[in-house]
Amino acid sequence: MATDPTPVTLKREGDLLKIEWNDGITTTVPWKTLRAKCPCATCIEERKKPADPFRILTSQEVEAGAPLPLAMLPVGHYAYKIAWNDGHDTGIYPLTLLRELGDKK
Repeated sequence: MATDPTPVTLKREGDLLKIEWNDGITTTVPWKTLRAKCPCATCIEERKKPADPFRILTSQEVEAGAPLPLAMLPVGHYAYKIAWNDGHDTGIYPLTLLRELGDKK
């Protein structure tokens, strides 16, 4: 029975998350993509709404600028929780999603 790929190393390389997997594949994902694809319920609901051209950014969003991780903590053996510089920290990213979003090298 085959096991799902798991990270061997995770590295922050500029605006990318680089993951080396136990099956020999290396993937990279831009932080911007990870933030945009946050799997938390709040973000999923926000993505379902039509874009609001008159939405005003909060001061925290303006100050944060480009999305960058402040912390990335393992959740069991199946996911990582990322705390972002815009104050968002409820997204739990399953390993399958991290693998799916990554560009394979």
